[in-house]
Amino acid sequence: MHVTHLSLADFRSYARVEVALGPGVTTFVGPNGQGKTNLVEAVGYLATLGSHRVSSDAPLVRMGAERAVVRAAVRQGDRQQLIELELNPGRANRARVNRSSQVRPRDVLGIVRTVLFAPEDLALVKGDPGERRRFLDELVTARAPRMAGVRSDYDRVLKQRNTLLKSASVARRQSGRRGGAQSGSDGGAGGAELATLDVWDQHLARAGAELLAQRLALIDALRPLADKAYEQLAPGGGPVALEYRSPVEGGSREELYGQLLAALAEARKQELERGVTLVGPHRDDLVLKLGQLPAKGYASHGESWSLALALRLASYDLLKSEGNEPVLVLDDVFAELDVQRRARLAELVAVGEQVLVTAAVEADVPELLSGARFAVAGGEVSRDE
Repeated sequence: MHVTHLSLADFRSYARVEVALGPGVTTFVGPNGQGKTNLVEAVGYLATLGSHRVSSDAPLVRMGAERAVVRAAVRQGDRQQLIELELNPGRANRARVNRSSQVRPRDVLGIVRTVLFAPEDLALVKGDPGERRRFLDELVTARAPRMAGVRSDYDRVLKQRNTLLKSASVARRQSGRRGGAQSGSDGGAGGAELATLDVWDQHLARAGAELLAQRLALIDALRPLADKAYEQLAPGGGPVALEYRSPVEGGSREELYGQLLAALAEARKQELERGVTLVGPHRDDLVLKLGQLPAKGYASHGESWSLALALRLASYDLLKSEGNEPVLVLDDVFAELDVQRRARLAELVAVGEQVLVTAAVEADVPELLSGARFAVAGGEVSRDE
């Protein structure tokens, strides 16, 4: 699978730009701040409906514009599709596939798949658990696009449950200040509220069990691939271990559902005191280890970079093995690596069906990654002949 044409309107710094692409390696070269990353960010948005740089759509719309449009022609074998996403901050985004407007944005998931390497990837190792949860969930969705709906359901239920817990917590404190009688083993929450909370527990556990099952299966598949990739990038530096940290032990979906319900029941008193959901996939973490030690806090800068890259390479190998090879995106990565790691990474990615590279300095890109070159400057993208 590869993108044959990218068209942007009012996306980031571009009022309008058209870029013809092809298989093999394509490099975008230009000074920092000229819009190189904006191009590959748009390709990544088609694959994930999100940006690797910001958490909302608003910064993606060019200043002064009301909306942005990302359009791409994609070829997979003999089949070509046209995807269009319209970003409307504060309103619902819109999507079209092959000119049809009868699709939801999440219906385009799976048409384009990407694996993106970027300086922000260091947060996978050194950042907070949310970075690693996002990594897992984006890869889960790339493998099974229907999981976008499960994730949306989980987030919706979590929000509703948190609202109920906050309301119960406030009522509980107010009752305590008045010195009134308190009812129930929870110390103040009413029977009706508890009954409602029981219903939300079931909804949260059902969606959470599905998400957990997918995460655990993903980690099992990634373990050997991540260890292999790290050995290729930093020979003798491993082994790499991936451990999922959760109060839930594992098992079938029904077993996970039961474990989540039990964990929620055990945490209820504390949740009512704090007014927030303390149990579920939104609280779990992926622990990365080099040897016997956790990488976070113990790995050097070079080791952390190699581990982050190994996770991305493992993701690529996994998606490729399952069909529909993803587009590889290397966003300003080579500037962060020493010469040896540059060469090793180039060897590993050069075989990709489509590889998109950005660099401020052309000399940073290994010669092995020769191919089409585009100069990016002043909002213009021009092909070097």
